[in-house]
Amino acid sequence: MIKRWIFLIVLVVLGLGLFLNPNFKTIAAGVSILLFGMITLEEGFKVFTKGPLRSILGKATDKLYKSISLGALVTAFIQSSSLVSVITISFISAGLISLAGGIGLIFGANIGTTATAWLVAGFGLKIQISILAMPMLIFGIIFSFQKSNSLKGFGNILTGLGFFFLGIHFMKEGFDVFSRYFDLTVYAVPGFWGVVIYTGIGIFITTILQSSSASLALVLTALSAGQIEYENALALAIGTNIGTTITALIGSVGSNIAGRRLALAHLIFNLITGVVALSLIYPLEKLVDKLAHIIGISQDDYTLKLALFHTIFNILGVIIMVPLIKKLESLLLRLVKDHRIKDIDEPKFLNRAALEFPQTAISSLENETKYLFENAIYEIVLHALNIHRSDVLSDIKLKTLVKKSKAEIDINIRDLYIHKVKTIYGKILRYATIAQSELELSEEQHQRISEIKIANRKMVEVIKDVKELRRNISVYTFSDNEYIKKEYNNFRRMVVKVFRAISRFKLEENKDDHYAKLIEMRNKAKEESKLGNKHINKLIRENLITTDMASSLVNDHANVNDMIKKLIEVGGLLYSEKDSILEPV
Repeated sequence: MIKRWIFLIVLVVLGLGLFLNPNFKTIAAGVSILLFGMITLEEGFKVFTKGPLRSILGKATDKLYKSISLGALVTAFIQSSSLVSVITISFISAGLISLAGGIGLIFGANIGTTATAWLVAGFGLKIQISILAMPMLIFGIIFSFQKSNSLKGFGNILTGLGFFFLGIHFMKEGFDVFSRYFDLTVYAVPGFWGVVIYTGIGIFITTILQSSSASLALVLTALSAGQIEYENALALAIGTNIGTTITALIGSVGSNIAGRRLALAHLIFNLITGVVALSLIYPLEKLVDKLAHIIGISQDDYTLKLALFHTIFNILGVIIMVPLIKKLESLLLRLVKDHRIKDIDEPKFLNRAALEFPQTAISSLENETKYLFENAIYEIVLHALNIHRSDVLSDIKLKTLVKKSKAEIDINIRDLYIHKVKTIYGKILRYATIAQSELELSEEQHQRISEIKIANRKMVEVIKDVKELRRNISVYTFSDNEYIKKEYNNFRRMVVKVFRAISRFKLEENKDDHYAKLIEMRNKAKEESKLGNKHINKLIRENLITTDMASSLVNDHANVNDMIKKLIEVGGLLYSEKDSILEPV
């Protein structure tokens, strides 16, 4: 609804502008071309985010200074704070980086986006930029038609830069023509109220254009053409910074909780930065004059001075907020909560934001599958065997544990499967299918998603296996026949041993020894299910158990060993650092 109203406002404003002053069309065309250039530029860089950029962002956020520096450098290079925001939200959604690391990237992106002002003021407005734009467009289009994704990406980058510079050219030309018929400086408002009014205009323009970089380019070209006063331009620059948070908030509507927290962090940071810049606008203006003199910017070069002002107040905002980042993180966690307690059938990690990139999509699938295994599968299987999970994770000896677990635990396996596990299983498969069909995956990434799908399928099979076992567990662990009771307690002990081994395998940093134990247990279960149990045969021959007991025992013996193999394979697929624990088919 909000986006629809903004869209209607844009159409009305543009229509009125073109109707009332036809000379406005050149400026409007310049803004449109520049925005299209930024979109194309972003699309070009997206090709290269599938490799190194994702790895860098994922690994370099363990320290705040790293995430801020990285956010600034990447944004300055790719000229797109929105792309950095998308990647950051994807990584937080998938659990690859912390909220604090994501906030650091956003802080850095605010500094990095000031590079646009320097590019426009120091380059775009100083030379006949259209001379460079045309070759970029020509070569960019040629490259974009190539089959190679890298060449296409490079072509889109060149084309985006070409349109970006061409847009600046048209905006500059438009303001030059516009100034012959209309002088906007007559609307200049000096003093405090001028600062407030023009900050509000800056917020409005950025909300309409949905890009602080485009808004700032518009302000710089208008300032270059003498259509706005320098003091008002400073206030407009502050307004564009605050206005860009409206874009982030609109984009977070319907987003997951990570996206909403990050959008709110962006809003808080830019509001505080804006308030500080407004309250210190005159001291900052004097500081800019002094620094401009030191670095060789002439006193009447207002466009470069505006770029310097824009950089200074964004850096000042980061300096103010860095000591408060832990408090900000705590505040965000308190303010933006997921009040609804999600049951097992509702996804905890699967979200659209993580589907932006292969690495985050795979991480979300892994985390969702691990959550299902560690919560639903553990509980269903162990409770079916009348074992409590806390006992499995304790140091109690297995024989003692099984003997003391006599009380029957009430559990409806069929109901849990149909209404809980089956639902989330379907959602995981659907998410995996979307990832494999929509994303450009490497062979290894395709293989990893296939392994995750196999792990989920085997978990479902384990539930079906334990449902069959549960009936006889309920009968024979309470039987007066000590032989049959001992056999079924032995089944329980075998399964608990596997869960305990998987739990330790998951927690240990050095997994090699535990991996070898899992392989050994799997191979033993495989042999047992093939050869049968001599002890069971002896019980049958000596008539120590009834024929019904014998029939159940033989079937459940094979069933338990098969279940053990599947559990070990699931644990290996989810927690192993080896290539695969699966047996070759």
